[in-house]
Amino acid sequence: MPETTTWLTQESYDRLKAELAELEGPARVDIAKKIEAAREEGDLKENGGYHAAKDEQGKIEARIRQLTELLRSATVGEAPASDGTVAPGTLVTAKIAGDKSVFLLGNREIAADNEDLDVYPESSPIGQAILGHKAGDKLSYTAPNGRDIPVEIVKVEPYAG
Repeated sequence: MPETTTWLTQESYDRLKAELAELEGPARVDIAKKIEAAREEGDLKENGGYHAAKDEQGKIEARIRQLTELLRSATVGEAPASDGTVAPGTLVTAKIAGDKSVFLLGNREIAADNEDLDVYPESSPIGQAILGHKAGDKLSYTAPNGRDIPVEIVKVEPYAG
């Protein structure tokens, strides 16, 4: 599988880097203390606190791995130039199967502060189909269910965050 590069704003990169530092430091220490305290309570088979802490530890470690990989492969900087071409980091307005939709092409982490914004990764079927196209282009892509979905790109602009 080819290595993917993820475009991130400087703000997104800094926020994720701070989250990773928190998880690798204080969060790991805190969860280790919770696990140790639960262990001291005795029988681990029926110790809900122990199992909850171990689950939390697993989630922390998974997020650390996710953030480490994301930050390792990130390209940080301004959104792509506004030449009207769909690229990672662009806000796309398109008619998808006749319905108007506005979405960010890129990684969900870029738009973490904007929960209402739809985000499609470049690797998604629609992302692969529209990458490199311009406003006015009409095309289609094959959805996971096998149907061809018509798309008309209406507008492409840099994502401002």
